[in-house]
Amino acid sequence: MAIRICIVEDMDEVREGLASLLRFDDRFDILGAFADAEQAMGFLKSSQPDIVIMDINLPGMSGIACIRSIKPVCPDTQFMMFTIYDNDEKVFEALAAGANGYLLKKTPFTRIGEALVELHEGGAPMSTNIARKVLDRMRPAEPSSSPLSSREHEVLSLLSRGLLYKEIAHQLGISANTVRQHIHNIYRKLHVQNKVEAINKTYGRG
Repeated sequence: MAIRICIVEDMDEVREGLASLLRFDDRFDILGAFADAEQAMGFLKSSQPDIVIMDINLPGMSGIACIRSIKPVCPDTQFMMFTIYDNDEKVFEALAAGANGYLLKKTPFTRIGEALVELHEGGAPMSTNIARKVLDRMRPAEPSSSPLSSREHEVLSLLSRGLLYKEIAHQLGISANTVRQHIHNIYRKLHVQNKVEAINKTYGRG
């Protein structure tokens, strides 16, 4: 079944271009594309899309405020930030509001498609420098306090750097399915639901 997606982006060329490109990919079903949060909110509540691609700087309500407002009534919807902002304040404000992934607009389209699939499968894809910011806010925990194996630590470290599952598999010389199993075990052992929680729990807040 195709991943049901909505786009909230005020720049016409970005919104329409992204929607057009995703419509050519049969992995995705574009339910709607909106220029501001106010237009989008009612539709999101009724349609309950799998993923919302959300800009931050919108006219009126910001993308972050929209996520904060809509998340309680769309608990199963994943939110992918898609923005030019890479400063710490915006990144961590978005994640705290409930964003599940964070991509910069300079991200190549092929990577955007892979990231949307990864997000739908339970990952938390981020542009590499955004993932590095998250990691930089953490400090190493005592090794003895971690329930993870050395290989699970390797997988989590690469995941925190923004690598996709297939990129982690290539770097470690294992299959993508094995990577998924390691990530499933990491989440289970740490009692977390996503990548950001796993990194935070493993490395602690810096």
